[in-house]
Amino acid sequence: MRDFHFPGRSAVYSENGLCATSHPLAAKTAIDMLQSGGNAMDAAIAAAVLLGICEPQMTGIGGDCFVLIKPAGSEDVQAINGSGRAPIGMDAADLRAKGQTTIGTESVESITLPGAMDAFCTLSERFGRKGIDACLTPAIHYAEAGVPVAPRTAFDWAEAVNRLSGSARQSFLFDGKAPKIGQVFRAPGQAEALKRVAKQGREGFYTGEVADDMLATLQALGGTHTQSDFDATRATDTTPISDSYKEVELVEHPPNGQGAVALLINNILANFDIASFDPLGATRAHIEAEAAKLAYDTRNRMLADADYMRGLDHMLSKQTAASLAALIDPNRATIVPNPLVEAVHKDTVYLTVVDKDRMAVSLIYSIFHSFGSGIASDKFGILFQNRGAGFTLQEGHPNEAKGGKRPMHTIIPAMLRQNGKVVMPFGVMGGQYQPNGHARVVTNLVDFGMDLQTALDAPRSFAEGDVLRLERGYSDQTRAKLSEMGHKVETPSAPIGGAQAIWIDPDSGLLIGASDPRKDGCALGY
Repeated sequence: MRDFHFPGRSAVYSENGLCATSHPLAAKTAIDMLQSGGNAMDAAIAAAVLLGICEPQMTGIGGDCFVLIKPAGSEDVQAINGSGRAPIGMDAADLRAKGQTTIGTESVESITLPGAMDAFCTLSERFGRKGIDACLTPAIHYAEAGVPVAPRTAFDWAEAVNRLSGSARQSFLFDGKAPKIGQVFRAPGQAEALKRVAKQGREGFYTGEVADDMLATLQALGGTHTQSDFDATRATDTTPISDSYKEVELVEHPPNGQGAVALLINNILANFDIASFDPLGATRAHIEAEAAKLAYDTRNRMLADADYMRGLDHMLSKQTAASLAALIDPNRATIVPNPLVEAVHKDTVYLTVVDKDRMAVSLIYSIFHSFGSGIASDKFGILFQNRGAGFTLQEGHPNEAKGGKRPMHTIIPAMLRQNGKVVMPFGVMGGQYQPNGHARVVTNLVDFGMDLQTALDAPRSFAEGDVLRLERGYSDQTRAKLSEMGHKVETPSAPIGGAQAIWIDPDSGLLIGASDPRKDGCALGY
């Protein structure tokens, strides 16, 4: 239990249903959906699409999603990959011939097909009760009526003003400037696009006026995107991957997401007595940083579209983890072995919903960088993601850019099982930090016995490139010790990521929700 003398927030306890999101309006929308007869999937879709209006720098209907689902009455976890592919005309060889070594984060070549909307329509039809029209009604309303810009959203928006270009500046800026806290943001063009999806389903987005608008904008910029690319965009069923960490089992989405990296980090950490360390001490931060460096190096060499990747079994092997753990010097930092060439990011939204029948949804949804590519369709104001910047142009690499291929993805939803039962859908926002964040949450809970809210609140560290970033919650003594060990210690300008989680108590059946105070959101239940 937290010390009530100090500022903080308590976890939310509920019997019937609970949602944790990064914006209060989305959490309320999810609960409204549950109370009106919808289930967790209806609530998750409604909240997710609305987050694209509440936090447009983080996500939107021009982006991708990944989803884990535990159906009511089952402990099996199903996975849906809602990430889009590169247009068929994409070819790394063509870009190399132009002298490019990377795909620019604000270039038309970085824009992959938007996969989330097909996923939402598929999920609604397969798992929902109320239909996609009902799920989109809240977002349509708020896109027209407007949403007051929340404090963290205003901070992020101001940081990314210069990323917007062309018609995106008219759609997402106020007289050329980011909105201030409390200014009302409206997206009438997106409301019109969503109305077409509400009436026609996926065809209202991937064909007709909306698709024509997106294609016209992309082709005017030199994009190779065609109607055939939009027609072919489909969410796919995948099989979750998982592994144990002491008494819990971490369930992740398979590649092209980086869930395997989270499992690898946990498997490396399992070779150390993490519970014996000070949770905010130098030793824990050091060992975790070194484990992450090795796991991310493995990712950078191997992770790709599942149809092209070879070596997933190697990444998930306990022997691989033990061999990597043996490389860690407990007293000295190592140089990053293989710096990443393709782009990484820090922007996404995550939400989780559990309903009265104990369907659980873990959903993550992103446009990659802040405001994606910075390019929006001219008529409907749909921001395009720049997920294609996650490809490499290195010839022969499994993640080499190619038409029809999915890029390596940083966003990953997760769940925990205990004794065969799903006990916690959760996710950690923050781009490439996410696997490290999953491991941090798991070890906070398992090794240090933190309650759910404290596990999310606790200060974070992250080895990013050759810098070890420590949030302000670390002591000067810890910082000094890590510097002595060879780490280049810095305090990041913004907090590291964010997180949401719901604990399904296996004894009482109660739902316990936690929401990261690093974001504007909350957990709500009824």
